[in-house]
Amino acid sequence: MAKRLILFAVCMTLLAAPSIAGQKKIYVWRDAKGVLVFSDTPQKGSEELNLNINTVDMQAVDTSTLYKAESQQDTQTQFSISITEPKDQATIRDNTGSIYVSGKVSPRFESGLSIQLYLDGMATQAPKSSAIFALRNVDRGEHTLQLKLIDAKGKEIGQSEIVTIYLHRKGL
Repeated sequence: MAKRLILFAVCMTLLAAPSIAGQKKIYVWRDAKGVLVFSDTPQKGSEELNLNINTVDMQAVDTSTLYKAESQQDTQTQFSISITEPKDQATIRDNTGSIYVSGKVSPRFESGLSIQLYLDGMATQAPKSSAIFALRNVDRGEHTLQLKLIDAKGKEIGQSEIVTIYLHRKGL
């Protein structure tokens, strides 16, 4: 049993290292006890062992084009941003002067992007990662709203259409 195990281990070693086996000739013979012996040097009464090693030669593939395509795709992503509420030409009745603005970014909103809300052409607060805004104590009358999409470097990469709204507040 131990002899078979040793024989199996030797064969597996030879098969597991095809590069080594492919470089040298392998000889096999039986010793005085009848055990198969493998060696790289010929002995009296040994036979050369022919190992059929399947090798596959492949040409190198230039993968740099894959990375260029990915980076070009990232820089070419066109984002669109829109105001979903309130609708253009909407009339809002709120005595506290509150206006709730929500927007939508397409394609999917990514990490590192932020949205800036503009009321009458002026930024209302610092850019944030959410497309939902609440404005408080806005004066009555006609106002314009616009959302701008900003990347991680602070560059504007998209803007919504300008939405005009009318805020009605009960006069005192």
